[in-house]
Amino acid sequence: MFRLIFRLQGWKITKYLPDEIKKCVLVTAPHTSNWDFVIGMAAMRIMKLSAHYTIKKEWLRFPFKRILLSMGAIPIDRTKRNIIGEKKSTVDLIVELFNTHNEIRLIIPPEGTRSRVEKWKTGFYYVALQAKVPIALGYIDFEKRECGIGLLIYPSGDFNADMKLIMDFYRNVKGKNPENFALDSEFS
Repeated sequence: MFRLIFRLQGWKITKYLPDEIKKCVLVTAPHTSNWDFVIGMAAMRIMKLSAHYTIKKEWLRFPFKRILLSMGAIPIDRTKRNIIGEKKSTVDLIVELFNTHNEIRLIIPPEGTRSRVEKWKTGFYYVALQAKVPIALGYIDFEKRECGIGLLIYPSGDFNADMKLIMDFYRNVKGKNPENFALDSEFS
């Protein structure tokens, strides 16, 4: 069904995540519209790619809980504490997810919103670095009507160089509302 909808709408998936990649941070950009989620989920189904995303545990209540969990939501408890009683960072909580699962592809939109932002959230990078997993660069290009997983980056620890690679990848990708998308001005 998703393939038919894609074909009728003129969409195509141009690049897939290699089968051997069982763990990764799946960055998704540009994130400029609610349609990103719809097209992205359809693409995931077509690619037969199981992926998850994090959500505040408070969002997982009736009537949304069952729906969100079935779509890959993983609740994050931001009040968790470490052994000496300090609050854990969201990065630490997500790294724990990677350390406790044999297979997890975690979707993270680094813009954090559909509105234009000049500075991306960089937690995705530190999660991948600490969990020792690649960053898969997912994209939805409304101008070309293409989507997929375009590039794998294994974080080197050279944050600036790696972020420049990421910005270069997304430089020519057009979101549904292109005026709402900006590369991180520090690295572009």
